[in-house]
Amino acid sequence: MGPLAAAWPPITAGLLVRSLPPVDGLAAPPALRARAEAELGAPWPTPLASAYARYFKDGNRTGYEEVVWEREYRVSRAAIMAAVTGDPGWLDEVADGVTLLCEQSSWCWPAHDDTFARHQAVVPTVTDPYLDLGAGEVAGQLAWLDHLLGAQLSASFPGLRERIRHEVDRRVLTPFETRLDWHWLGLDGEVHNWNPWIHSNVLVAALQLVDDPARRAAIVARVVEGLDRYAAALPADGAVDEGYSYWWQGACRLFEALDLLIYASDGSLGDEPFHALREVVAFPHRVHLGGDWYLNYADGPARPSREQPWDALHRAALRVGDDAAAAHALAHRDVATETWGLGFLLRALTDRAWASAVVGSFRPAAHTWFPSTQVLIARSERLTLAVKGGHNGENHNHNDVGSFVVALGGVPVLVDPGRPTYTAQTFGPRRYEIWTMQSSWHNTPTIRHSTQMPGRSHGAENACATEASLTMELAPPYGIGIARSWKRTAGLDHDVVVVRDSWELDDVSGTFVHLVVAGEVRLFEGRAEIVALEGAGVLEVAWEPAAPCTLTVRELDDPMLRDVWGPRLVRMDVDVAGIGPVGRLEVTIKEQR
Repeated sequence: MGPLAAAWPPITAGLLVRSLPPVDGLAAPPALRARAEAELGAPWPTPLASAYARYFKDGNRTGYEEVVWEREYRVSRAAIMAAVTGDPGWLDEVADGVTLLCEQSSWCWPAHDDTFARHQAVVPTVTDPYLDLGAGEVAGQLAWLDHLLGAQLSASFPGLRERIRHEVDRRVLTPFETRLDWHWLGLDGEVHNWNPWIHSNVLVAALQLVDDPARRAAIVARVVEGLDRYAAALPADGAVDEGYSYWWQGACRLFEALDLLIYASDGSLGDEPFHALREVVAFPHRVHLGGDWYLNYADGPARPSREQPWDALHRAALRVGDDAAAAHALAHRDVATETWGLGFLLRALTDRAWASAVVGSFRPAAHTWFPSTQVLIARSERLTLAVKGGHNGENHNHNDVGSFVVALGGVPVLVDPGRPTYTAQTFGPRRYEIWTMQSSWHNTPTIRHSTQMPGRSHGAENACATEASLTMELAPPYGIGIARSWKRTAGLDHDVVVVRDSWELDDVSGTFVHLVVAGEVRLFEGRAEIVALEGAGVLEVAWEPAAPCTLTVRELDDPMLRDVWGPRLVRMDVDVAGIGPVGRLEVTIKEQR
């Protein structure tokens, strides 16, 4: 039983007395208005069968996804403009976009579709729709659009609202009711961000588009059961093993669904689940490094998009009384775009508490320890150290046990590269052939030519955290027989990071300690100077004994990685073979003043 089942009564038709929150006082942000006016009258983005099939042929998924996303963004922009201006021309634009969505062969993204596995097809099987993230997103968008413009559509385009209900029913609601083999339901005990992402959109669709009270209540009851499985899996310390970026697509969507349920019940469902998840609300500001930089692990980028639904975080923070989380959200109040869907956009533009709140300030905690994921963050005036234990079977896993990140002035210098653009390979059997997933491109050792192995059994042992340091045994991630022992301690003492490695090996050849660098590296004997990105300063890295070090340059051709790090990353490879099979290395990191 999770926090929802523990606090709330069973969902009944009599409990759900309202649909979606009002959207009064809506205004179009100038940038959104400009984007909408620039595309008015232009041809609509057209998703092609050949682009859909590419995923099954060469693994490319972005060629199709980006087209359907642009179509959805345009519908959202047009909906805002139609509601704000009352201009029939904008309502025509909405009707055109809605009809295109309703006639689109599939709302599912090709990377998720089981059309090939079930039907040996590389194009959508329209008689067997797959309920994935993309299908949920369109259903949620159309439900919010119906809520916003229903009366105008009924008057000017009779029959269109009925078409919306038909398509959402056959593609989303009926599959949700009739199939229990969706992996994201969490019935097998494995839950991840798909669960709240899809359940929250099914909830919106049911509240707005299902007219039969009994059916509506039955769907919502199943949604609550699913959300409760996700909420129950969140650890007490508030950590998200998928990282900061996926906090928004998981925990944030859970909080928004809880908020909608409380509204729909007119308060009969209380906010007790929020309080049970208070530590999860705090996660984003606890992993903030500075500026637009966040601690990243798993598939998250170190500099994610600012385009997040910060108002949703603010609402959750107000419910639990977390002033630091609220202040962190308000620092981003200038962000409100259509990229998160029409529902999040409408709420951001009409939440009066969000619009009127006074921006405060907060200072991140000097030390944060997440025991569930074995992640420690320690901060001084200029340096931040984050070090990770855990295991290699986490959601969106990278083989990174024992890795660490060092930031100077909030800018990462010794880094986790993140992940490149998703392809079929990313979630297939060849995932760990991608260089960013390998331990050799994290701040970890390569031991006797061996890198870390994936799987829950390949994790840190004997992890012990103090206020500002983490000690662990790193031999298990490399497999049986590679190392008798490799112990690592990483800690921050005032403005100095010290990483101590000690090992017992049968053979030390092919053994390196890797340091992945974002910035310009100047290499000397036993030390290096690193000019950080964004003019953050210069970091001095020294190691004792002064083992030889070489540089490996990785030119970045992937757009996601280049957007974060620029044209290249550099890896420092400290060769410890000369130290011996039983030895130690101490790396000291500090700002060069």
